[in-house]
Amino acid sequence: MRTLLLAAGLGTRLRPITDTIPKCLVPIGGKPLLQIWLERLTEAGFGPFLINTHYLSEQVEEFIEKSAFRNQVTLLYEPELLGTAGTLIKNVDFFQGEGGMVIHADNYCLADLAEFRAAHENRPDCCEITMMTFRTDDPKSCGIVEIDEQGVVVEFHEKVANPPSNLANAAIHIFSHQALLLLNTKGPIFDISLDVIPLFLGKIFSVFTESRLIDIGTIESLNQANRLVAVNSKAMI
Repeated sequence: MRTLLLAAGLGTRLRPITDTIPKCLVPIGGKPLLQIWLERLTEAGFGPFLINTHYLSEQVEEFIEKSAFRNQVTLLYEPELLGTAGTLIKNVDFFQGEGGMVIHADNYCLADLAEFRAAHENRPDCCEITMMTFRTDDPKSCGIVEIDEQGVVVEFHEKVANPPSNLANAAIHIFSHQALLLLNTKGPIFDISLDVIPLFLGKIFSVFTESRLIDIGTIESLNQANRLVAVNSKAMI
């Protein structure tokens, strides 16, 4: 399955680390985050990949060129950031008439991606998008979903002061071909969370993961991810 990795963010909350390195190449357990994604996705049978770049794009280009994934990756430089949905809409042709995965590549995620794809293939007939969800310790900082008895998203609250629960959007989605076609007919759309999800309420299937998912948005969360890798590594010895 073709996959778009959104990796063009500035990473301002990770400064001073991101003063000299793009957010997607920040190391976790000694590996750049983007490498972790490409390894896990490839092992789960995903690819080829489209990765958007912006800040310190030459470092991402050099990383991909020297990586084992260079023949599976197309890089798209954005002189001005298009937004998560803007990038998706501009590159609908990348999916070649099929559906595909869209990932915010600044997350560290241990979920079973093959299982997630299988859940999408068996989603309710009414749904055109499948969204991974998880329980967050900080619901105010996340997009919080409300679901019905089938797991279909009926309400969505993006970073509100009083979220109704801690069931959060993991920013990992699979779009059907029909969803991509519909988006391609809409006017200016910038953000998946703010613009796309509200458009598809009642048509998004949620798939819950109990695996760890950490938004690598701050120094604290980066340290948390590195501690997790260290613990897992010791457990395997």
